[in-house]
Amino acid sequence: MDLKDQLKNLFPDHKEEKEISNDDIQDQIWMQEDPIICKYEKRKGKPITILEGYTGADEDFKKLAKELKTRLSVGGSFKNDSIIIQGDYRNQIMDILKEKGFKVKRVGG
Repeated sequence: MDLKDQLKNLFPDHKEEKEISNDDIQDQIWMQEDPIICKYEKRKGKPITILEGYTGADEDFKKLAKELKTRLSVGGSFKNDSIIIQGDYRNQIMDILKEKGFKVKRVGG
């Protein structure tokens, strides 16, 4: 008799709850109709990729920024309702966002 069986005998009215994993939480990002703008700039001589135009909650956009930074293994930040990624990663970012179901519009260059 393992621990789960012993606990069921002690507490017969208890119902097990399903644990929520981080993958389930990440999949609940709000989708929008308008495209996200993906543009390229140079600041202080260094290339950056900027994502703008997300109309959902800031928390969802921050989760998306964190996922992009970890998948691309680059640095970046979330400022003024835009995601700033260090380097020119427009193609990879657009592929990741399209894979998630977002509409993406490439601006500049």
